[in-house]
Amino acid sequence: MNRAAACLLVVFLLSAPVLAEEPDRIEALEKKIESLSFSLDAVGKKVDDLLWFQRVGDVAEIDKVFIPTVPDPDGEVGYGIDPERHPFKMWAYTFVPRDLDKSKKHPMLMLPHGGVHSDFGTYYTHVVRELMAEGYVVVAPEYRGSTGYGKGYYESIDYGGLEVDDSVAARDWALSVMPFADPKRVGILGWSHGGLIALMAVFDHPEKFQVAYAGVPVSDLVARMGYQTQEYRDLYSAEYHIGETAFENVEEYRRRSPAWNAHKLKTPLLIHTNTNDNDVHVLEVEHLNAHLKASDKKFEYKVYQDVPGGHSFNRMDTPVAHQSRRTIYTFLAKHLK
Repeated sequence: MNRAAACLLVVFLLSAPVLAEEPDRIEALEKKIESLSFSLDAVGKKVDDLLWFQRVGDVAEIDKVFIPTVPDPDGEVGYGIDPERHPFKMWAYTFVPRDLDKSKKHPMLMLPHGGVHSDFGTYYTHVVRELMAEGYVVVAPEYRGSTGYGKGYYESIDYGGLEVDDSVAARDWALSVMPFADPKRVGILGWSHGGLIALMAVFDHPEKFQVAYAGVPVSDLVARMGYQTQEYRDLYSAEYHIGETAFENVEEYRRRSPAWNAHKLKTPLLIHTNTNDNDVHVLEVEHLNAHLKASDKKFEYKVYQDVPGGHSFNRMDTPVAHQSRRTIYTFLAKHLK
């Protein structure tokens, strides 16, 4: 062995312990970063909660409640009790018009937020203010998988499954504690993933909702996995999520997709989509519409042509958005009287 080789061997032997420790150090750092991310989400959520009161408190009585929903079969055993006996504990916002006559019955709307992982933020301020002016009681569930409540809440996600049950449970809870909310006049509306929840809720529980609106709704997870990025697909196949790819279990992705459940529709329904939506491609919603038509279902829909704003087109502050939302409110009022 020459001198250079000997020197390299000495350097390697001296650095070997450090190199062996490096993966552990990287893993520990990744965990700290993940923990910090959830902490920042929690701070952001608290700030947004304050903003709700500042931006809508003049027209609405606002509350944020912690309620039980449905059992979490993937939860941990607590005090020796099986998780299937534990309801998931969820936060929800309630908005009641300040001038509401509580001696009478009034229509109620469920408003689940969008996003694979997101929350009911002040992004919806103008929508809530408009619904207050319409005279609705509004309940916005922060279903499992929502952000701002820690890792356990985040990883309880059940996209197109128990999240729908959470939203329906919030409807039942609201009616049990708000005597001025009319159980015979309940609607549900949502955009994007909130649109998927609205659709699946009325498909599976038609007796609980008198009307539904789905804006740019996620409609076909099988098709969605085809045109989305690999990073997006990896999220769904994560262990805490669906746990399998669409290739591995296409039936599970179909089970969670409105397009493949369209034959169940019994509720008045309005659907909006936009041809330049680069989040929920119009082909998904067209597939939903085709299935509804093939099942001979009555519903209303409009495909907007390249309206500025794409996925957010009718949640923005533009003349087209105002007109589109007016169409929504007219449709809701027609069926909620």
